[in-house]
Amino acid sequence: MRRIITDTQICHGKAHVEGTRIPVHIILDFLAGGETCENILQAYPQLTEKDIQLCLKYAARPATEEVVYESKVA
Repeated sequence: MRRIITDTQICHGKAHVEGTRIPVHIILDFLAGGETCENILQAYPQLTEKDIQLCLKYAARPATEEVVYESKVA
């Protein structure tokens, strides 16, 4: 996922597409709102379809981690 990077000097350190100042969360917000890849690419011509796929892959990473929760019964 080399195209998705963080840099404290760009986008306030938030994950963004390398070579742009487009934060991953913007792309994800558009997709969550029902925008198509085609519309996003028209709005941000510096992106590629692969960039959008990498944003989704980046967002999915936390869901693949195993988290163990302890529950306390009162």
